[in-house]
Amino acid sequence: VAPTTPVCEVPSSAMTGTVVQLSCKETEGSPPSEYQWYKNGVALLEKTGTGSARIPNITYTMNKKSGTLLFNTVTKDDTGEYFCEASNGIGLSQRCSVKRMQV
Repeated sequence: VAPTTPVCEVPSSAMTGTVVQLSCKETEGSPPSEYQWYKNGVALLEKTGTGSARIPNITYTMNKKSGTLLFNTVTKDDTGEYFCEASNGIGLSQRCSVKRMQV
């Protein structure tokens, strides 16, 4: 079953240095969808935070299975327009509407 349009939760504003979690979920897709977050139209890299290839200047952890994008300490650089895309390999991937987060 192809995924439906996911529901994205993006805070409209956040205080610098706080923990912020963005979430993305859709329930119709079978097999379950994987989620990809985008900022300003650019796909965010998945970072688990444990590997040796730690990428500098990345302040978030993205979980493609649960659809969460977690910022441990947001900075002004994290301000932008976010959306997520759900895909499970069946049909077209679906994305939620773009939401702006102001830090």
